[in-house]
Amino acid sequence: MAWECSIAEKREQEKGFAVRKMEQALFTELRGMYVTTKESPHVIRARIRLRDLIDPEVFRHAVDITMERYPYFCVELQRKDGQFYFAENHRPVVITNSLHGVDLNSEDSHFHMIAFCWQDNWIILDVFHGLTDGTGAYEVMRTLLYYYCSERYNVELNDAGIRLVGDEIPEEEWIDPVVNRTNLPTPSRNDLPNALNPVIAAGLEEDRQQTAYSIAISESEFMRFTLDNDGSPGTMVALLLSRAIAKLFPDAEDVIRIALCVNQRKALRAPLAHQSLVGGVMLEYKDKMRDWPLERQGTIYRGMVFAQTLEETVLAGVASNAGMNRMILSKESDQERLEVISYINGLASKLITATVSYVGKANYKEAEQYIRDFRSWTSSATNGLLVEIAAVNGRFMIDFLQRFSSPLYVNAFLKELEDNGIVYDLQDVQELDLPNIKLPWTE
Repeated sequence: MAWECSIAEKREQEKGFAVRKMEQALFTELRGMYVTTKESPHVIRARIRLRDLIDPEVFRHAVDITMERYPYFCVELQRKDGQFYFAENHRPVVITNSLHGVDLNSEDSHFHMIAFCWQDNWIILDVFHGLTDGTGAYEVMRTLLYYYCSERYNVELNDAGIRLVGDEIPEEEWIDPVVNRTNLPTPSRNDLPNALNPVIAAGLEEDRQQTAYSIAISESEFMRFTLDNDGSPGTMVALLLSRAIAKLFPDAEDVIRIALCVNQRKALRAPLAHQSLVGGVMLEYKDKMRDWPLERQGTIYRGMVFAQTLEETVLAGVASNAGMNRMILSKESDQERLEVISYINGLASKLITATVSYVGKANYKEAEQYIRDFRSWTSSATNGLLVEIAAVNGRFMIDFLQRFSSPLYVNAFLKELEDNGIVYDLQDVQELDLPNIKLPWTE
């Protein structure tokens, strides 16, 4: 997003105030907006179960003070001359007593792209995934939990590393590090062969019940297992899933290829940016690997990650995403833009069997002692299968987010855990319930 700030406002900021007059033309956000549908809204839903019942007054206060710290999330979508913008939205961010929440960008959400809800001892953050990614959402939740738990339990929590009201908000948090970048490398041509499609391979075309399977594993035990086999949490989950799929379809002609999400901030030299900055590496489970021991497979997957996360390679991915957004901007009508996205998604779905996403350790600081459960939900991937990993309060939470209800892939993955001596807890199976984003094509 491009933003403008007057000299007077900059002087106010230098005094420690985050005062800006915002009118932000969408750029990085565009693909996320046009990819959203009513059936598959592009939303991040962070669900946290706390130790005790939620105090609604304390929660209201915590949300209000938290959103003061994140003015770039307090925005309203507007349109001028066929282009979308974010403008300041001073209406209160909505909180509802439910587990469903409200439609974003609607009257019910005060036209915000972010909202909260609660029920019993659960609190939920809903935010447009084009506005931010898991890294950005974790920052908001870190601030919220600090304020809520401090007041709810009348304790003084350590605030080191937590973004708080009164901080000077640096430019690096606001500005889009991609929109004006001119020195990005040229993306290479992608000639990958088709990947196994999990829906088609299993004959699940008629199974359209979006479902979330949630699995818990000891963080210390899984980390020990992962390190023993030359991996990392993300690569190990991707490897175990690859092995599971290979055993389900030993004679499949299409390759098994897992996309592992990558945070692009490091390569962009923009660690504080709030935008959705996610790329990916392709982990292909080659036929010759199938009879190798797990440790050797882990080394190969780690090598693939290393090669594809070199700065030049990540920036080529950034350039590719920027090119897509410029292509969207070149089209005059929403219908033309939606057709571009449909074409791009169609190509992507042929290249990826499943997607694995691991933001990293949540690190909710001292507030973690009050957390009993965590879910990280978003729309399932174009190919139908997305695995979200979170590390919270001593456990890895692994959510299988599917466009179908069949437990076929979950059961195969759990069998891999069992065969490798990894103790797990299948906590629950739920409908993947995400709030809609009200847009002209999702009304």
